[in-house]
Amino acid sequence: MSDKPSDGHPSASDIPDDVWEQFTRDTERDIRGSAPKEPSARARMVTERLRLQEERGEVPPGWRTGPVPPESNRRAGRRRTLWTVLGVAVAVTVAVVALKPSLLPGDPFGTGESGAGEASSLPAETAAPTSAPGASDPETPTLDKPFAGSPALRWADGEAGIVLPEAKAVGAVSKDRVEQALKLTKKLLVAANLDPATVRGERPEAALDVLDPKQPGLLDNLNTALRSPSDKHDPLTMFSRFDPDEIRPVGDVIKTRGRMTFEKGSHAGVAVRADYTFVYPVMRADGSTEVTRTIVRRVLDVELADPTRYRVTEGRLTVREYDEEVGNSACDVHDGYLHPEFPSNRDKGTDPTGPTTDPYDRSKVLDDGAPCGTVTRT
Repeated sequence: MSDKPSDGHPSASDIPDDVWEQFTRDTERDIRGSAPKEPSARARMVTERLRLQEERGEVPPGWRTGPVPPESNRRAGRRRTLWTVLGVAVAVTVAVVALKPSLLPGDPFGTGESGAGEASSLPAETAAPTSAPGASDPETPTLDKPFAGSPALRWADGEAGIVLPEAKAVGAVSKDRVEQALKLTKKLLVAANLDPATVRGERPEAALDVLDPKQPGLLDNLNTALRSPSDKHDPLTMFSRFDPDEIRPVGDVIKTRGRMTFEKGSHAGVAVRADYTFVYPVMRADGSTEVTRTIVRRVLDVELADPTRYRVTEGRLTVREYDEEVGNSACDVHDGYLHPEFPSNRDKGTDPTGPTTDPYDRSKVLDDGAPCGTVTRT
């Protein structure tokens, strides 16, 4: 009898044993996790023969273990394991966020919870504002949040708030000369209002070094004011200073906002106008944790004159005019220091005679000689 069926296809008995063995080795690992299937008679016969070979120690390599996976398969396995671990972590995170959405930064679900997002910083001021800043949340400043409830919360920190305009030539004055004047003006503002030594009442040497010693009377008047402050000679007209025996700064940040412009000067140089407001959070030096703020606005007109045509010192500024306005400092005290008032110790029996002003309103022109009044906010 022929071993070949009538349809012309080979029967299982015609397939060599080594082919069946290879087939079994290649497919065992793939079918191990699938639903069990009844093997054919030929497959059972080969499997039984391989089992007997295993008992005699004649099992071919890879029979029970399967072929060694190539390197690419091992890498893929590690990726799958990693994604599984990440998947578990993501699931846990989703569950936590579902219970407390405020844990996500920026309050993406619009829960409106307090502190859901930090106030965004304002862009640099490039022109005079048309009105005062809008109302802020009525929060009380604390040691941890000294600018809470203040428009200055969105202002730049310290020196970062003094952004110089792009220098350009002005008439015969070169671009480099204009840039020098702008940098000197910034140096003066920083040294007079932001330098920690100046703010704690020390002599502002760095600021004085920017001023031209040949300008008649200026340095003499400032030195007199620093040495023997009085109503006539008041260092606060140029410098921001607190008495260290009375006041301590809260943190190391002073908020700053303003702008700087330039034009052709009257002494063959470049004239610079600086208009900046500084906000100082402070506390008492006696250990009290009550926090308040003093706000100082300064308008300063200086010129870097041409030393080849005028009797000036190269690299020093000539001050043409300077003015200031202070919010939240005791009136009629002329000892050379700012004296902020705290909500807990304001004298309720004394009513200021001056106008009520918003110290954050940078849209107004400073009123020279205005009487001491009341600030609407600090």
